[in-house]
Amino acid sequence: MTITTARREVVLDATRERRIGFGEAVLAGTKTAEQLVEVLDQADVAGLAMLLTRLEREQVDGLPVRLRNRLDYEPTSRTAFFGAPRQIRGPAQVGVVTAGTSDAGVAREAVRTLSFHGLAAVEICDVGVAGLWRLLQRIDEIAELPVVIAVAGMDAALPTVLAGLVPSLVVAVPTSVGYGIAEGGKTALCSLLASCVPGLVTVNIDNGYGAASAAMRALHIHNEVVT
Repeated sequence: MTITTARREVVLDATRERRIGFGEAVLAGTKTAEQLVEVLDQADVAGLAMLLTRLEREQVDGLPVRLRNRLDYEPTSRTAFFGAPRQIRGPAQVGVVTAGTSDAGVAREAVRTLSFHGLAAVEICDVGVAGLWRLLQRIDEIAELPVVIAVAGMDAALPTVLAGLVPSLVVAVPTSVGYGIAEGGKTALCSLLASCVPGLVTVNIDNGYGAASAAMRALHIHNEVVT
């Protein structure tokens, strides 16, 4: 006799926070409505708060009311909180700096990721190197922060300049903002990987979540050393 079992498409990583200090996030953009329902139902049963990334408004609207009403959805970042995030603790230790207003969505993904895990961030917008004076007006404030996430498209010069001016760990996020040779973010990525500034950390194109995760790991080590 052949016994068939139902295929389980969703298996949550319920112990990730215990292993690395912060829990699983769900990349929502590639998932069907049925898969998202299964994710949220499993999280609910396990008592897990959940961060969802790349979640479109149409996907939110397609969820059952019982789940949709429990989401804290933010359209600029395309993120949602399911369940209660951690309470913000302590003063901000991370700066999220953008080169231009077009980088806002990626930057907000980083800010929302930090906020979900209880970390405040200082947001400094539209200080790209095309008007260097704008960055220099805020440079002393930025230099006080242990970690800076720098978000930039086009040639992505901002993170390299910042990393040469401040002692902070600078996590660079190249964005897909641009046109011509800069279209899609690969020029920005290559520029950052080729940067001559020592210690500049670069994540993937448009990866605000990954930058925030790197910041959280760095802060864990920093705070352990300080205390």
